[in-house]
Parts: sequence; C-alpha cells; structure tokens
Amino acid sequence: MQPEQFTIAIPDERLAAIRTKVEAFEWDAFPDAGGWRSGVGLADLRRLVRHWLDRYDWRVHEQRLNRLPQFTATVLGERLHFVHARGDGSRPPLLLLHGWPGSFLEFEHFVAPLTADGHDVVVPSLPGYAFSGRPEAPIGPRRVAELFHRLMVDLFGGARFLVQGGDWGASIGGWLGHDHPDSCLGLHLNMIGVQTEDAEPETPAERSWAERRAELAEVEAGYSHEQGTRPQTLGVGMADSPVGVAAWILEKFGAWADVPRIEDGRPDLWQAFDEDLLLTNIMLYVAPSSFVTSTWIYRGRRLEGSVAFPAGTRIRVPTGVAAFPDPVFPPPPRSQAEKSYDIIHWTALERGGHFAALEQPDRLLGDMRAFFAVLR
Repeated sequence: MQPEQFTIAIPDERLAAIRTKVEAFEWDAFPDAGGWRSGVGLADLRRLVRHWLDRYDWRVHEQRLNRLPQFTATVLGERLHFVHARGDGSRPPLLLLHGWPGSFLEFEHFVAPLTADGHDVVVPSLPGYAFSGRPEAPIGPRRVAELFHRLMVDLFGGARFLVQGGDWGASIGGWLGHDHPDSCLGLHLNMIGVQTEDAEPETPAERSWAERRAELAEVEAGYSHEQGTRPQTLGVGMADSPVGVAAWILEKFGAWADVPRIEDGRPDLWQAFDEDLLLTNIMLYVAPSSFVTSTWIYRGRRLEGSVAFPAGTRIRVPTGVAAFPDPVFPPPPRSQAEKSYDIIHWTALERGGHFAALEQPDRLLGDMRAFFAVLR
C-alpha cells in the first residue's frame, strides 16, 4: 500500500450546480404532514436551507478540514480516504470509526488531543462515504472491518491498535474484534452495534430494554429497512436533490440527538448543533456525490449476514462502553452487553445521544482516555 496525500478540492462548477438545485427546490410542493411527528420538521429544514443559501461558505470549512493530514490508498481493491495524524509513538495507534449519517468530521477535534497523548490517530471515511471510493457492489460491516484491519496492518505492521466507534463504527469495531482479536488491543464503543445470536434477554431489566428497543424500531427503523432492501431506488431520488439529502440526514440528527423536545415533538436540535456543522456534514455527502453509496452498507449487512455474531461466540478483546442515553438506540444493561463482549469498563452517562462525538465531545474523549488508561 502506498498512501498518497489528499487535499479536499471541490470544483467551483460542482458547488455552483449544488447551489442552483438548492435555490430551485419547490417548497410549495410540501404541505406540512405534522411536523417532526411525520418526519423532518419543515420549519427546521427551511432554517437550515436559508443558512445554506445566505451564510454558509463551504470553502471556509474545506480549508479548515484540509489542516488535517489526509491520505488515500487502495486496500484490498478498495480506495480509502483517511486522516492519519502522528503522535510520538508512546501510546498505541488508534482507529476512530464513524457511522451513518455521520462522517470523519465527527472526530475532527479529537485528533489534536489524542496525538498529544502519544497516539497515531487514523480516521477513515467508510467505503462509499465522502472521499473514499465507491464499492462495485454493497459491502457490509464485516467486510469493512477486514479493509480497516488491513489498513492498520499496512500502516503499523504488527503493532496492536485501539478502536473506537459508534453507529456503524461500533459494528465494524465489533467485527474487527471478532475476526482479528490478536490485532485489537482494546475496543471502546458508544453503541452496542452487534450482539451474539444467542444473547437472549433474561433479567427483568434486560427484557424491559429489549421491549423498549422493539417499540422504538417500530416507528424509527423505516430508513434502515429502505436502505437495507432498496438503496438503489432511494439513491435515484436523492442523487439530484441536495435538499432531499439534507432532509433525510437532518431528520436523524433531530430524532437521535439528546435534546429537549417541546409539546408537538419538535426537537431543539439547535441547542446541540449549529447550522455550519450540520451543513458541512451534509456537504460531505452531497459535494462528492457519496450519499447513494453511503447507504449500501445497510444492504451489505443483509447480504453478508452480519447482523449478529455467531451463537456461542464472545468478543474476547477488552471492551469499554460509554453508555450515552441515546433516545432511539438506548444502551442495553451491562449484563446484556456482557453476553457478547469482555467488558472491563462501563460508564453510564447522563447526557448525550447518538452523535456523542459531536454532542458531548469532552465526555466521550474523557471516557476513551479512562478506558485506555485501564489497558496500560
């Protein structure tokens, strides 16, 4: 593998085309079906789009992101984009893994403190996301784990490394620990993405959690079913609509973040996120035309059968969990998680939702450091 330095440089023509489509969006075609109870809140979406047209400057954020040391490399036939910031080598290499609808942007402010701690920090874009290449066909989290394992081996030889992940990053990290336990020194999760097939809830607390997860899935999992079964049709609808992509992603930030909600169900998402942050994350899907293939991992999981670890197995990599009160994917009781993972560190946090790295970066960073200290 020969990494090549990478600089983000979206052509002016591409930015102009995006702006034209945003300006031309037909708002009159959308009567309100019930605010956030029926999907994305149109008032909040309009606010975001007004900011996009009136105040947002992609070039400012592109320049800032380019301060991160970025590379591309071909790994097992897939082109990967990744940040690789170097520490002094006193601590193990660290792999930070994002999910959907996030991006490598989530870890932007983690790089400096973690390299100062001594870690080499690697933050890849998942295959099909941002500036990574487009897979020829959908691939799932187990295959992605194999790609990232090889990336780390190519970068660091036989050195064992640490992994942190939430959302798909948690699933990928889990499979990395399952398939390559000797390479993984420790696994830090802010979501339990995969469990063993036979990890049945047994205690009252475990059964209550499972019932709550099922209730939430009934109303919140439509996006996952669509992306896991018909991503191509969804992609056709989204490929030519920057506002459509913004709505699809904004809905998840509103529904999954730990923010106050008023009586009609509207989330006060501006308490946790500012418009520039949300738009930069959205632009990492829109500008490189990566939204379509970003959803393929859902289809890939079905195709490769990686929704659960095989019955009778348990991840033997030492695992730490930052259990944030995710409103849609609530963390299981520790006893439930221990059926699948060797948990040596568990922190129940009072604030922070699904996007912990953006919502509560200091708390997540502090918990990572506390877990890594246990591994010394």
